[in-house]
Amino acid sequence: MRRLRRPLEQSRSESEPQARTRLPVRGRRARGVATTAAALALALTASGCVTVHGELELLPPATREEAARALAEFTAAYNRADKKHDPALAAGRVTGPFGAINQAGLRARAVTAPGGNPNHLPLELTDARFALPRKAGWPRWFLADADSNRDVDEGSADNRWLLTFVRNGPDQPWEVAHLVILGTDTVPEFAEEGGYAVPVTAGGGEGALAVAPKDLGARYVAFLKDGEQGPLAAGPHTTRWRADRLKAAKRPGLATQYLDQVADQGDFAPLGLRTKDGGALVLFATRYFERQTAAQGYRPKVAPEVKALMTGEVSRTVTKEWVSDQAALVKPAGADRDGVVVLGRLQGVVAAEGS
Repeated sequence: MRRLRRPLEQSRSESEPQARTRLPVRGRRARGVATTAAALALALTASGCVTVHGELELLPPATREEAARALAEFTAAYNRADKKHDPALAAGRVTGPFGAINQAGLRARAVTAPGGNPNHLPLELTDARFALPRKAGWPRWFLADADSNRDVDEGSADNRWLLTFVRNGPDQPWEVAHLVILGTDTVPEFAEEGGYAVPVTAGGGEGALAVAPKDLGARYVAFLKDGEQGPLAAGPHTTRWRADRLKAAKRPGLATQYLDQVADQGDFAPLGLRTKDGGALVLFATRYFERQTAAQGYRPKVAPEVKALMTGEVSRTVTKEWVSDQAALVKPAGADRDGVVVLGRLQGVVAAEGS
């Protein structure tokens, strides 16, 4: 199914005539300083003590004050965009899977409610905790774990918003790439070294995991296709979701097919932090297509927000493209069972096509 339409200075030879190599006193002094500085820089670089622009040195992504400012700037942009249903107002503060979901949702609502959001409730993110992993080079990132005012209804669960902020260079803004919403009791405790969070490399790094972050998307996609659980624990975002899909596929008069794909390039890349138990919390994304075909003489129903993103005309078939963002708790390698527990999922339609 097709997809719907990142010099060395050359020294003089000692054999040259003295008249050609001799410099005025001022020039000789300047040259001597430059030579000494160059030699010192070379020696320090060889010893690993000096780096250029932080490409090799492990550095924190931000101070806690800078992280708090990035969270506040995101929240302000999010609220401006939500109030006016204008994706451009949030475009500079979102990216990756969450950016795709957010921008598509705003584009759809700009069509279904072009006057703006009459029920706009400003998002408030409070009691923020920041996990700041040190790393070399770019991009850099951190995680914000905050309480929101979106679960204020009586009887609703108390949830936490986990947002990963990504920055691709020193002159780039902080943008939210991943967002998942977890129950307060579900958020794990993160490991620390020297007061900083400990990142997990794509391959898992030292202290191997049941599944390396770079492989999570592929294992998840394979399970949704074939039902081979492997290390995936049963739950609402694995076995139950697959069962719901199988049930939907057999609905009378409407056939539904699914095609899942890994989404791990650029700002869609998985991001993980070590937990105190030796495992890791990993946020990773997938993309899937949901194709509904109605029986002859019928048309599948299309929700207004999906129709707003649609190209083509619906005759018998509608294909929806979804982006799905997951948070998984991955146990250390050697876990007897349930090595990967998918804790939460945020998904949204980003495109649709009728035929």
